[in-house]
Amino acid sequence: AIGGCDVTELAARFGTPLYVFDEATLRNRAGEFVREFGSRYPEVAVLYASKAFINKALVRLFAEEGMGFDVVSAGELAVVRAAGVPLDRVYFHGNNKGPEELRLALEWGIGRIVVDNFYELDTLEALGARRGRAQDVLLRITPGVDPHTHAYISTGATDSKFGFPLATGAAGQAVQRAMALPHVNLIGLHMHLGSQLFETEPYAMAIDGLVGFAAGMVRQHGLDLQEFSPGGGFAVQYVEGRTAQGIGVYAQIISDAMKQAFSAHGLPLPRLIIE
Repeated sequence: AIGGCDVTELAARFGTPLYVFDEATLRNRAGEFVREFGSRYPEVAVLYASKAFINKALVRLFAEEGMGFDVVSAGELAVVRAAGVPLDRVYFHGNNKGPEELRLALEWGIGRIVVDNFYELDTLEALGARRGRAQDVLLRITPGVDPHTHAYISTGATDSKFGFPLATGAAGQAVQRAMALPHVNLIGLHMHLGSQLFETEPYAMAIDGLVGFAAGMVRQHGLDLQEFSPGGGFAVQYVEGRTAQGIGVYAQIISDAMKQAFSAHGLPLPRLIIE
């Protein structure tokens, strides 16, 4: 049963394959994320990862629950836009954004672009120069932390295809490059360790390392760190015998790690972005 409906009866009525979503479950989970993080940290934005599933009805539902959105394609961005959500609540992710996608994002007034590589930085600079406006961006940093999940869904290791690695010096070079570009406005840092993270320790370790890096960039280059995202990847239960922890557990670990790390380096707390 899903949402009180017998799935066998639904399949007989509508045919298969059939995708069934329960609005009450979706609203409750969205509210749980917003509440659990919002009650522990001063300023939080919770984003729905549109790549999971997206249509206009779902966008409106999550927007009503106070969430923003992350998208990884112009198609996803177009759906969010068509649903009437202000695009300043949208973050554009991905390691393979094309120039046309970036042009559309800038033209439509995207809130943030999470930059994944040097090519993207240069493309954004060229597009911004044409428009005469600077775009707010976060840099995706690869912290080199093993999240203890399946290798195919682990994205935080140094040899990941995503982001600028800390260990190679590319992360520091990316900060310098972004801050030197007149049409790129670097306001934050982002990381994503992987999916199905049952353990919470990797979040604390990665946050500590990335905040240490950020403190160095503040001292050396005057980085104005307004936003910080530890990504998402919170586990859900797929099989018997391995129960996922509640959202409140993740929220407590992440909030505590953020407060401790930023206090230790004498930095003000930035806005926390959760996916």
